[in-house]
Amino acid sequence: MRAAPRPDILDRYRAAPEAQSGLEAIMSASTIRIVAVVAALAAAAGCSTTTVTRVPTEEQIDLSGRWNDTDSQQAAQALVDQSLGTPWVDNFVLAKAEKPTVIIGTIRNKTPEHIAVKTLVADLERSFINSSRVTVVASAEERDEIRGEREDQQQFASDDTVKAWGLERGADYMLIGEVNSQFDAEDGKEVKYYQVDCYLVDLESNVKVWTGFTKIKKFVGRSKYKP
Repeated sequence: MRAAPRPDILDRYRAAPEAQSGLEAIMSASTIRIVAVVAALAAAAGCSTTTVTRVPTEEQIDLSGRWNDTDSQQAAQALVDQSLGTPWVDNFVLAKAEKPTVIIGTIRNKTPEHIAVKTLVADLERSFINSSRVTVVASAEERDEIRGEREDQQQFASDDTVKAWGLERGADYMLIGEVNSQFDAEDGKEVKYYQVDCYLVDLESNVKVWTGFTKIKKFVGRSKYKP
């Protein structure tokens, strides 16, 4: 004759489905919470938008404190004003009875930042040209393109419009220079110092007829992260 099941075993057996149901309920609640969190994050991401506002190009805007378009324009104008305020221009005019011709050479970036030196070169050219006191000729890179066009004209342009070889205007002086920087930072605050040095060199004698520099100093304050 088979023995009857013990009461404690029967109790555990009867309780097992209830325990399983409770576990399922807990897991279901956890899943719902996870889904709710994911949905909230997705909604927050969906609500974030990018706003673009057009502003006047002459407006000064500093976001990171790094070198920007305003620095380039200010540095170029300051250097050209310094240069034209010294005697070399008048001395040349007195000796030659014409305006000196200048070419902008290489401006080297010796800072750890990326600086668009071509923008600085363009700003220097613009300031010199707008002064009307000197003549500015094309750079070496630009001359290659222009000479290519002149070469095409020899074969394809009409006789009355073709441009002759050997009539380019040679520069009397070349402007060269470099951009240097010093940075100092502590406790979320930073000081950025830039110095642009330029030299105007006589292309025939290698004599530096002018040397000048301009400085730009910025204070950058950053708020600390607070969890």
